[in-house]
Amino acid sequence: MSKEHNHEGVEPHNHRAIIGFDENGVSKVLVPVKGHSHKHVDAEGNEFEHSHEEVFTEDYMQAVAAYRKTFPSKQDVLDNVPDLAVKEMLLHMEQIGYDTAFDRFDRQQPQCSFGLSGTCCKICNMGPCKITAKSPRGVCGADADLIVARNLLRGAAAGVAQHGMHAREVILMLKWAAEGKMDIPIVGEYKVIAMAEAFGIKTKRRQIKHIAIDLANVLLEDLSRTEPETYKTIQACAPAERRKVWEELDILPISAYHEVFEAYHKSGSAIDGDWESIMKQFLRCGLSFTFSGVVGTSIATDALLGVGDRVTSKINVGALKEGYVNIAVHGHLPVLVKEIVKTGQSEKYVNLAKEKGAKGIQFYGICCSGLSAMYRYEGVIPLSNAVSAELVLGTGALDLWVADVQEVYPAIMDVARCYKTTVVTTSDSARLPGAEHIGYDHHHSNIADTQRIAERIIERAIETFETRKGMPVFIPPYEVEAEIGFSLEYVHKHYGSLNPLAEALKEGKILGIVNLVGCNNPKVLYEKAIIDVANELLKNNVLIFTNGCASFPLMKMGYCQTSELAYSKTGDSLREFLSPDMPPVWHVGECIDNCRTSGIFAGLAGIVGKNLYEMPFAFSSPEWSNEKGIDAALGFRLMGISSYHCVEAPIHGSSKVIEFLKESTKETLHSAMYVDVNPVALGQKMVEDIKEKRKALGWVNP
Repeated sequence: MSKEHNHEGVEPHNHRAIIGFDENGVSKVLVPVKGHSHKHVDAEGNEFEHSHEEVFTEDYMQAVAAYRKTFPSKQDVLDNVPDLAVKEMLLHMEQIGYDTAFDRFDRQQPQCSFGLSGTCCKICNMGPCKITAKSPRGVCGADADLIVARNLLRGAAAGVAQHGMHAREVILMLKWAAEGKMDIPIVGEYKVIAMAEAFGIKTKRRQIKHIAIDLANVLLEDLSRTEPETYKTIQACAPAERRKVWEELDILPISAYHEVFEAYHKSGSAIDGDWESIMKQFLRCGLSFTFSGVVGTSIATDALLGVGDRVTSKINVGALKEGYVNIAVHGHLPVLVKEIVKTGQSEKYVNLAKEKGAKGIQFYGICCSGLSAMYRYEGVIPLSNAVSAELVLGTGALDLWVADVQEVYPAIMDVARCYKTTVVTTSDSARLPGAEHIGYDHHHSNIADTQRIAERIIERAIETFETRKGMPVFIPPYEVEAEIGFSLEYVHKHYGSLNPLAEALKEGKILGIVNLVGCNNPKVLYEKAIIDVANELLKNNVLIFTNGCASFPLMKMGYCQTSELAYSKTGDSLREFLSPDMPPVWHVGECIDNCRTSGIFAGLAGIVGKNLYEMPFAFSSPEWSNEKGIDAALGFRLMGISSYHCVEAPIHGSSKVIEFLKESTKETLHSAMYVDVNPVALGQKMVEDIKEKRKALGWVNP
C-alpha cells in the first residue's frame, strides 16, 4: 500500500504516486512521488529497504463507469455541433435510412469497461483475460500493469506501421522518380539540397537526381535497418539536448521496422513480463514514428512535390457543384492524387467530360489527401474529415470516390451504393468490399503506369457521371473561405525571418503557441471540443497551428481567415500582431505536417537560446481516436512539449502506467500528458501552463 512516511531524518516520501480519478472518471495523479531512494531503521537500529504496492484511491471500474457517462449521444451532437451542415446532413441521413458513425456509437453503448480500462488481454488463446478484484492476474500471470502496457505498446507499434507505410511509399517514389522509374518530376529541388546537406550528403557538382537517390536511401535505411547504427534522421534533425536525453534513457531506436518488430515480440504471450521494459519500447516506437513516419515522410513529400504555398480555398459541403464530374480524393498518399488531379484538369479530359454533358471536372478532398492537394494544386476543395466522410457521400453529389490508405471507414460503401457513386481503391494495403481497384499492385511492378492509372480513374469518373444522371442531390448551403499552406518557408517569406515571431513571443503579444491537431472521436461532442479549446486559447492571445482532421472545424467555422469573424475570437495583442493579413489559426497541412510545426518551434527556441521544453508551447489533440494519435502526442512529449486531450487512453486499469504518462515523464522528458473531458477547462490548463513557462523564462505575462 502506498503510504507517506515522516521518520526523523528521513525526507517525507511515498514510493509511487497516488493515483485517483476526477468526477468524470479521468485518471489523475493526486500525490506525486516524494523523495528518492532511501532506507528505514527498525527498532533495533538496523537499516533496511522496502517497497509498497500502491492502491487506487477509488476503484478504477467505478471511474470507467463515470467516464462513460461523459460520452455524448447522437442527439447531443445534433443539439451542439458547431457546423450546421453536419447537423443537416445527419438529419438527411436519418431520412434516407442510413447509419452514421454517431448512430453506430450510440448502439455500442455501454462500451466494454475492460476495453476502456485497457485490462482485457487477447494476446494468446488461453484468454481473453480480464483483470478484476476476483482475478487480479491473467492465466499466464500477467497483471493489470503489464496488460495495459502491452496493449498501449501494440497500439503505438500499429501507429508506427501506419505512418511508416506512408513514409515508405513517398520515399520510394522520390527514389523511383530520381531513377526514372516513375515519370514524375522532382519539384522540391531546393528541399532535396537543403536536407541532403543536413544529412551530410555531398551536393556540390552533382545532379539533383543523384542527390535525391542518396537522400531517399538514407531515409529508407532509417525505416528498415536491422543492424544497430546511428538513426541518421534523428542525428540530422533532432536538437542535441533531446538526443542526449534519449540516449541516457536508452530509447534511441534502431529503425522503424525494427521497433515495430520488437514491440510485437516483447508484448507477446510469455515473453517480456516487465511493464517498465514494455513502456521503454513504447518510447522507442514514439521516436520511430516521429523521425521516420513524420519527419522522413515530410522530407520526401516536400522534396518530390514541393512545399506548396499559402492559398485561399472554399471549404465545406456547400462548395459541392452540381453538373460537374465530381471526384473526391480520400486518404493519405499524395503522389497518385497529384497525377489524378493533373490529369483531370487537362484539356483532354475536361473536354471529354463536357462531351458527356458535364460542365467540367471538379475535385474535392477528404481527410489528408485533400489537404495535401489543396495547397499544392488549384481547384481542390476540402470538405470533411474522416468521421463525416459518409455525410459527404450522403449528399448524392459525388460521382467517384478515390480511396487510398488510412482513415477510410468501411461504412462509406453502404452510402456509395445508395447513390451509385463509384469507389476506387488505389492501394493493395487498403481494399474495400464492393469497390473497384485501379492502382498499384503489391510489388509496385506497375509503378511506371502511374499516368495510365490516373487516366483510367478519370475515365471511370466520367463514365459514372453518365450513369448517375438524375440522381437526387442534397447539398446544405454552407461554405466559407479558408487560408491554408503555412510552413516554415512561408513564415520566412512573409516576415523575412522567424525573428518577428520570436519577439512577439518574448514581449507577450503572443502568449504561446499550441499545435491543435488530431482525429475526431464520438466520445466527445464532434468538432465542438476542438472549437471550444480554440476559443479559450485565442482569447488568451495564444497562436494556434493546425493540420489534419482537427483542422476541418477550424476552417469551416472561419478561424483560418483574415476576417473580423476570425479576429473577434482573439485577444487584443494577438490581433494586433496578426492583422491585417495573417489568420489566428495557421493551417500547416496534412497530419505529417506536424513536422512543419515542430520546425517552427525548434527555430523559435534556437533564436531565443532556449531548449524546446522551456518554451511556451503545447500540443493538443482534443478528439484523438486512432493508433497514430497515440504516437503523434508521444512524439511531441518526447521533444519536451506536453500534450493535452479530451479523450483518455485505455490506461484506467494501471496506476503505474498512469503515473508513467502523467507524472514521471515530467522528470525524464520535461513533459507529460493531461486529459480533461471539458474542453474549456483543457484550454484553461494549457493557458496556465504556458504562463508558468513564461514565468520561468522571465518573460512578462500580459
